[in-house]
Amino acid sequence: MKILIIEDERDLADLVAFNLHKEGYQTDVATDGRSGLERVISEKPDLVILDLMLPEISGIEICKAIRRNESCSAIPVLMVTAKGEEIDKVVGFEVGADDYLVKPFSTRELLLRVKAILRRSANEKPEAKLFRAGPVAIDTESHKVTSDGQEITLTITEFKLLLTLMERLGRMQSREQLLSHVWGYSSDADTRTVDTHITRLRSKLGTAGDLIKTIRGFGYKMEVE
Repeated sequence: MKILIIEDERDLADLVAFNLHKEGYQTDVATDGRSGLERVISEKPDLVILDLMLPEISGIEICKAIRRNESCSAIPVLMVTAKGEEIDKVVGFEVGADDYLVKPFSTRELLLRVKAILRRSANEKPEAKLFRAGPVAIDTESHKVTSDGQEITLTITEFKLLLTLMERLGRMQSREQLLSHVWGYSSDADTRTVDTHITRLRSKLGTAGDLIKTIRGFGYKMEVE
């Protein structure tokens, strides 16, 4: 699998590339936003590790551009940045990042996140089925999602989150359960990750987003009234 690292700190980029290479991944490095985005579009990597603060084009703008581009919109993005404030994480998720890692980070944590994301995108394809909940339908074979008859584009993480809720229709799911099943993380991870992805998923579903109910103090469930 190929991982593109877009990071202007060359020493850090080389260190990340070295550790990923030891795990068997093919890596490439871009040290500015413009060339990084060009490589995403032309090379279609299996994962992008994306710094937030970059010369020429910011990580936020790159992530937006990836999600707008039909040919690479499904490529998972791990945002890596020195900005660790809550609002920075929320913005990262809102523009389509699949996960967020704050510098400085350990090699073990980086590899954990990378492996979890790639598992979601590569070897966790569900058995081909068609799921329906009101006006929302998921065809797991074609990876197609429609809401009110209109096809919508979801990231890999959003797709698995929606599929999980639809597979467990009417059943309450705690944030910790969703983190474990969708992201592959233990319960000590940041549950705000779930909240932000739910907000984004509701927005993409349009009026059908109301089917995803918030269970105050617990989590979420999808319910057809």
